[in-house]
Amino acid sequence: MSTNAGTRPAPGSSRWGSVPSRPVRRHPLASGTPIAYLAALLVIGVTVVPLLFVVVGGFRTSAQINADPAGLPSPWIWSNYSGILTSGTFWRFLGNSALIAAVATSVAVGCGSMAAYALSRYTFKGREALYGLFTVGLLFPLGVATLPLYLLLRQIGLLENPFGVAIPEAAFSLPATIVILRPFMRAIPGELEDAAVLDGSSKLGFFVRILLPLSRPALTTVAILAFVTSWNAYLLPLLVFNEQNHFTLPLGVATFQSQYSQDTARVLAFTALSMLPALGFLAIAERRIVGGLTGAVKG
Repeated sequence: MSTNAGTRPAPGSSRWGSVPSRPVRRHPLASGTPIAYLAALLVIGVTVVPLLFVVVGGFRTSAQINADPAGLPSPWIWSNYSGILTSGTFWRFLGNSALIAAVATSVAVGCGSMAAYALSRYTFKGREALYGLFTVGLLFPLGVATLPLYLLLRQIGLLENPFGVAIPEAAFSLPATIVILRPFMRAIPGELEDAAVLDGSSKLGFFVRILLPLSRPALTTVAILAFVTSWNAYLLPLLVFNEQNHFTLPLGVATFQSQYSQDTARVLAFTALSMLPALGFLAIAERRIVGGLTGAVKG
């Protein structure tokens, strides 16, 4: 004699009948929806189309641009780009920007890593207040410090000097550097430091040999951010430099536009070439930036 006492209802059903399953609702902006693709196309249109206009405009003549601003080159003019690349002016501006960005990045990462180490691994009175001061520094704009910074640089003789630009840029990059590095260094287990001390390592040895290699993703991120910020700086070089031989690439673009204001195609070519180093650098380092910021948020 069979009985149903020990049987279980089938999935999605009960003793009194089947239970209808609830439909799964997807977010309107979920991956694969038309709205997501439309938003991506809008972002691409806003960011990429102006860049393409500048790059393609450099292969045209000013007469072609005036006749048809949105048209394609017919024929393609290569002399605008070749003339700029064969001149020493562009490479001088490029070298000045590279030198200042390299110095500013080295100072910001070096000083910022040491400050983040002290704020993350040492316990002392006022530590959180000091860290909060660096955090507030993220909100401090360069324009507010223009006049006192100019007077200070003139007093110590750093006008018309690359260090007069690089050192203040490193100082303004310190808050972001410390805010990103501190969570990374704080998340490293203290047992590693204890083991290093037992093996005879000093605090400085632990910092150099263990902590910095483990913080490499964050160090790469802050180095990229400091480099790009220095590379794109315009106000501070304008404040420090008066001689054209010392100009950085952003100042060089402004100077070139004023000198060749009637030659629109050549100005577009110079602008496109000035954008390529920063765009290429960001394209290569994009994943490292995202990885470092993600780790800082987790920390």
